[in-house]
Amino acid sequence: MFYMRLISNKNINNEINGNWLSSSSNNIHEARLKAKAKRRLRKNSSRDSGRGDSLSDNGDVVRGTTVTPTSPKSKLLDRKSRLGKGRGLPKKGGAGGKGVWGRSGEVYEPEEVDEKDPNYDEAQENCVYETMVPPLDERDFEKTVTPIVQEYFEHGDTNEVADLLAELNLGPMQSEVPSLAVSLALEAKASHRELTSRLLADLCGPVLSHSDMEKSFDKLLRELSDLVLDTPGAPQLVGQFIARAVSDQILSKSYIEGYKGRVDCEYSRAALDRAAVLLKMSMGGLRIENQWGAGGGQRPVMQLIKEMNLLLKEYILSGDSKEAERCLRDLEVPHFHHEFVYEAIVMVLESKGEKTFKMVLQLLKSLSMSSIITVDQMRRGYERVYMDIAEINIDVPRAYFILEQFVDKSFSMGIIDVKLRDLCPCRGRKRFVSEGDGGVVKLESY
Repeated sequence: MFYMRLISNKNINNEINGNWLSSSSNNIHEARLKAKAKRRLRKNSSRDSGRGDSLSDNGDVVRGTTVTPTSPKSKLLDRKSRLGKGRGLPKKGGAGGKGVWGRSGEVYEPEEVDEKDPNYDEAQENCVYETMVPPLDERDFEKTVTPIVQEYFEHGDTNEVADLLAELNLGPMQSEVPSLAVSLALEAKASHRELTSRLLADLCGPVLSHSDMEKSFDKLLRELSDLVLDTPGAPQLVGQFIARAVSDQILSKSYIEGYKGRVDCEYSRAALDRAAVLLKMSMGGLRIENQWGAGGGQRPVMQLIKEMNLLLKEYILSGDSKEAERCLRDLEVPHFHHEFVYEAIVMVLESKGEKTFKMVLQLLKSLSMSSIITVDQMRRGYERVYMDIAEINIDVPRAYFILEQFVDKSFSMGIIDVKLRDLCPCRGRKRFVSEGDGGVVKLESY
């Protein structure tokens, strides 16, 4: 009876859902459960990073335990290759970034031509490539050459102008360079006209030919009627340019004679007559090379000082401050005006009487108000006198006394400021010492 009960219990364990299971089928069922649990664990581990259900060693599901994830997808901050390839070095050796031509310090050698390349052309091996500059047309010529000439008026280097013109493909506009330079100089200063004459002399030969020069001056004579509208003295100035060009051997001596009897424009006749007169005067000793005068900073210092002294003496005799201002402006040396102030004050110290004293004060006041002499140049002129007053006092015993009066008057008229007035050196007064020294007078102190 007991034996029959054991058999019935065993049969109940082997029966699932009314079906009889063998021992082999039980093992297959358990394997399936374990595999299903592992798949669910692997799926949840990537989402929960190890949190949630896990599978024990027996295949049972365990809740609330933490299992270290084994999937590489869970390593979010890991920048290593998930495929296990590479050594962790930067891409392309650190030279593969966007807009990078290669690693720093890398030198590229000329690439050798592969004759087996399908695109290889044997004719290209003997080709010579050159940069072609298109010739300037009439519209671009003035825009390109005008800044070159205007910059030349500032630096005065003819070699730089020649190099810049050589880089341009002037073509048929080559003969227009002298006429453009002269037309710009007509509206400029006398020093700029002198620079223009030097420029034409230096360009003739290396850059421009004699025929180009003749064509350019022919154009100037034809356009004089238009140039007079902007520059009333254009005929006389163009005549001086022609005379200077003949003197510099840019134009032939027969250039003026070739126009005799063939000129109808009165302005052209005036220019040619002016050139002919200057050339005749040159035979009598006139130097046409100096007809424009030397520009400002190109003059020797001693010559500038001499001209400033002559200007001051002429002003003392005439009393025309406007003419003195014009002459000082024509010297074109604003950086050297402190010398004019120095010479004017020294003239006051060496003069006798009140006339020169008052006239120089009025002149400096006028030049200061018109800003012809700047505050800095005025200060430098006064400071130079302060430095040399001890030597001036040797020849002019009353120099200290006159200088103090002149400086005080200059301050009251607004020519200098209070700081510059206080810098004026004062001469010590004579005084007796104590009775113990026997009444000896002390030497003067400065």
